[in-house]
Amino acid sequence: MRKTALIITLALLGSATVWAETDARHKTGKPAAQKPAAATKQAVHKAAPAPSSASAKSAAEAPMGQEELSIAQRVHQGHLPCELGAAVRIEPDQIQPGYFNVQGKGFRYRMHPVATSTGAIRLEDKQAGAVWLQLANKSMLMDQKKGQRLADECAHPEQVAFAEQMKNNPPPPLIEVNTGR
Repeated sequence: MRKTALIITLALLGSATVWAETDARHKTGKPAAQKPAAATKQAVHKAAPAPSSASAKSAAEAPMGQEELSIAQRVHQGHLPCELGAAVRIEPDQIQPGYFNVQGKGFRYRMHPVATSTGAIRLEDKQAGAVWLQLANKSMLMDQKKGQRLADECAHPEQVAFAEQMKNNPPPPLIEVNTGR
């Protein structure tokens, strides 16, 4: 959409330049001074400056509360291999405690912890609609806007060990089924 707007703007600026040149030629009989194309593009970019990402981040990011900081301490960090050869890298933000940079092939999110009633560790990037769920035996990254998983079966070495332990010593069933009457 931005490309289309830029193309339309450049086309309109080009038309305006042609009209100005034609008008100048009619008034003076001489061709109008030519501006290089780069100057025209710069003018377009200066007309609508983007807000500084640093100021946008600081306005949206409040300092973490004690509960969120406690959750952040339990987030597995580093390179986590996932199913189908995918991988996710989770790194803590060095400036803003409690925030994490979560990235992989085709995505990059800035996430923060959110308390849950289940005990699962949850990181969110509300603006992008991304959620990282960390369970005892695996983690996954979901895009809530698209309703799909971006990465699944991601595992830190601690999670791999826990999953192995679950295989060797399965937990008791949550619901007992009595087969004898």
